[in-house]
Amino acid sequence: MKRILSVICLLALVLGTAFAGGQGDGKSAAKPAAPQTVKFWYHFDNPEVAINPLIAKFEKENPGIKIVAERVDWGSYYQKLVTAVAAGTPPDVSQVKLWWQPQLVEMDALEPLDSYLAKWPLKSDVYDNVWKLTRNTDGKQYYMPLQMVILYMYYRTDMFAELGLQPPKTRDEFLETAKKLTRDLNKDGESDVYGFGIRGAKGGHDWWGTFVLSSGAQFFDASGKSGLTTPNAITANQWFIDLYRKYKVSPPTTPTDGFKEVIANMKSGKTAMTIHHIGSAKEMNEALGDKISACPVPVGTEGSWTSFGDEENAVFKASKVKDAAFKWVAFLATAENNAVWQKASGQVSINASNANNGDPKLARFMKATVDSMPFAGVLPAHPKIAEFVDVVWPTVTGQALLGQISPEDMMKAFEKHFQK
Repeated sequence: MKRILSVICLLALVLGTAFAGGQGDGKSAAKPAAPQTVKFWYHFDNPEVAINPLIAKFEKENPGIKIVAERVDWGSYYQKLVTAVAAGTPPDVSQVKLWWQPQLVEMDALEPLDSYLAKWPLKSDVYDNVWKLTRNTDGKQYYMPLQMVILYMYYRTDMFAELGLQPPKTRDEFLETAKKLTRDLNKDGESDVYGFGIRGAKGGHDWWGTFVLSSGAQFFDASGKSGLTTPNAITANQWFIDLYRKYKVSPPTTPTDGFKEVIANMKSGKTAMTIHHIGSAKEMNEALGDKISACPVPVGTEGSWTSFGDEENAVFKASKVKDAAFKWVAFLATAENNAVWQKASGQVSINASNANNGDPKLARFMKATVDSMPFAGVLPAHPKIAEFVDVVWPTVTGQALLGQISPEDMMKAFEKHFQK
């Protein structure tokens, strides 16, 4: 009897083991879990140069995560993002601009990253000032830094040398220099070369800010009241519009000139000065060599101001894969990977350990960047600043440049936008 029971138990054990193996033990027979998908929106011009290799590297290091990247046209980027947020269908991660943050926070669209950053061992390699500039006014960190740029002034060294000029240091010197550089070379009654290329289309607020925000205008004073329509602010704006309308030191196409136009005009010799950042230095250097250089923007009547340009990544609150999303933004903010990004984009790395990894051919542009750091500023953290930059500034400024409204009415329109 005992022998029969032993046989029965042995059979049960064998069958049980076989059954367990056939149904799945969580190791040998279970299907591997599907990778988490992180949807990433970006506006990089050459994705095959930077994005794709970085995605391949990340997915190799994180086999449980797949990055699905979508390139969005810059002209419609912000509107598409806000529309997606309102519809409850934003990407998991998106490149973002600093001036978008107030509205996105007001929409409760962003996931605070503080708890993640507290555990991220490489946080200290990101410049401390970048963390300060990107931190929201509520004290929370919604943005993961990606790249930084500081605007400076490009100038054609060949034209300056021809006329015996030096880079202007003050606003008054700048105007006199721009007048001298504006010339009718073929004597047909029309200027062929213009002293300064103004970006009158979208993005030109940085050109405007250089001269107007350094000469008495401010969005809000210490008490929170508008500082856009004070006598000094209106005078400063009149001076800026006069560059085009009165002194005619900027091309006739100024009201519609965007980034491509102002850079093309510098390369072709149509303009002798303009404002941008190190992102266009490689292109300028390849086209002009030692005929192009850079320096800090001129000092205004009340100090200096130049734009701290930025690019960050944000994780959206609606994401169902937040942990994976943070791994992706942290990966891009890590020195080795960030250096790959910046090599392709031409921007400045956020990592202190990458400080000396720049192209020596572009050293003069990096110097202009570093020399401009002490007075680099950002636009105010206000929910309506994004609409101001994307819609109000280019629309209203275009009207003033065309003489449809006065420079004073231009500033009143800006003030009204923030008071609605």
